[in-house]
Amino acid sequence: MNKIFEVPLYAYERSPDQDAPSPVRHKVIVVGAGPIGLAAAIDLAQQGVEVVVLDDNDKVSFGSRAICFAKRPLEILDRLGCGQPMVDKGVVWNVGKVFFNDREVYEFNLLPEKGHERPAFINLQQYYFEEYLVNRVRVLQAEGAPIEIRGRNKVEAVGTHPDHVKLEVETPEGAYTVEADWLIACDGAGSPIRSMLGLDFVGRVFEDNFLIADVIMEADFPTERWFWFDPPFNKGQSALLHKQPDGVWRIDLQLGWDIDKEREKRPENVIPRLKAMLGDDVHFELEWVSIYTFQCRRMEKFRHGRVIFAGDAAHQVSPFGARGANSGLQDTDNLCWKLKLVMDGKAPESLLDSYDVERLHGADENILNSTRSTDFITPKSVMSRILRDAVLDLSEHYEFARPLVNSGRLSVPCTYDGSPLNSADALDGPERTRPGSPCPDAPVKDGFLLPMLAGKFTLLTIDTDAPEMIEEDGIEVTRVALSVKDDPTQELKRRYLGNAESAVYLIRPDQHVAARRPNFDEPMIRQAIRRAAGKEHAHV
Repeated sequence: MNKIFEVPLYAYERSPDQDAPSPVRHKVIVVGAGPIGLAAAIDLAQQGVEVVVLDDNDKVSFGSRAICFAKRPLEILDRLGCGQPMVDKGVVWNVGKVFFNDREVYEFNLLPEKGHERPAFINLQQYYFEEYLVNRVRVLQAEGAPIEIRGRNKVEAVGTHPDHVKLEVETPEGAYTVEADWLIACDGAGSPIRSMLGLDFVGRVFEDNFLIADVIMEADFPTERWFWFDPPFNKGQSALLHKQPDGVWRIDLQLGWDIDKEREKRPENVIPRLKAMLGDDVHFELEWVSIYTFQCRRMEKFRHGRVIFAGDAAHQVSPFGARGANSGLQDTDNLCWKLKLVMDGKAPESLLDSYDVERLHGADENILNSTRSTDFITPKSVMSRILRDAVLDLSEHYEFARPLVNSGRLSVPCTYDGSPLNSADALDGPERTRPGSPCPDAPVKDGFLLPMLAGKFTLLTIDTDAPEMIEEDGIEVTRVALSVKDDPTQELKRRYLGNAESAVYLIRPDQHVAARRPNFDEPMIRQAIRRAAGKEHAHV
């Protein structure tokens, strides 16, 4: 059994703040050293922002928890310096299979096109993910970056003020008070910060329970996502199987609503269920067991003055579809560059309102898809079940029915249609790269496109001229010049030009398209830069 979650990675050490005569003010405090809190802290530290992470624990999470990491979050993690360790350790997969009763009805490929550096998904236990993030923090600290993790520092009270936040923190050596210009709450679904501020979720809690079991075993199942509707070993319910590193397999079994959760988690009750699924001749060992209930909920808004919520602290969805950690990483990717501009005085504080607009849109999209998945997986009436089963029967032989099958629509990046930071589309180009879209990767002469667009405003030009650098009202934009002639696969042309002969894209630091045009038009581009930085509200 893996013992990584028993080893303190950020053990308690006394901080100078505890001996200060008055509360010390920090630029940013992040509460929560889980994946989302650590990602936010790393992102800010890489931009030179001083950040302190407070966590009431001192080690990584127990159990695998989040295991499925999608292509877009892996690209974000590349920018944070953690993508490659994740892919190296993780189990890479693109193919999923759907079963009904005792037969396979169809399979699907989540990344059928070529020309991407990262796969559709990897499976990796959350404790490894957190370990790699902590390792990245240590590297940044060795390089002199202003980042600190304080283990066993539990926030007991929060006071909000117009220009700062005050926190009372409990430690093994007593309490102290500290202040922050900005507080990012990444303290999980049960967020104490949210409770301290008297805030709550809106949404649905579904009447069903699912057993999660991490099982260590040697098995010859392929590296694919397998989902069963009404299997013989769990009649009337559903099941899911995923492979993880180290011979660990994730098994989800639907249990129904009226159960004794503590009783169902006992090994003497879990093991017979697993044997019914795997067979008596398969030898396995339980590593971790938990039970969860579907919840599709979010806060009404994520920003409350100087306190900003991200990840599960801000929104919750059912695990089917792998939208939890993946959407949380997209939260921090959206937030941190905006916060940096505001702190540097290069953008108005109102730019942070676009975090609410864009990530509320992302949360609503995830909740919609997750709710639809839940309704399909757990029909609430006899007629709903009859309809679902008919769709599954048809999908075995008829392709038209397969898009109707919903075993958990898997995480895809959000397109910020209608964002106040978008300029009007001025290019008759591909729909997938319209303003608000995340940039798709593509092969280029020296590797792949996305690393060239990371962490800064970029003017991407394809077969047209533009200045090498533009500065507009304090915002610097550097040019990346490409030609479709350098891409023998022609994927760059398909994804960014379509039928156009040339294009100019204004790309945000989070690799989302802010504007696009067929050629460089300086007044229009300057206006688009101001708009993308929250300074311009007129449509271009």
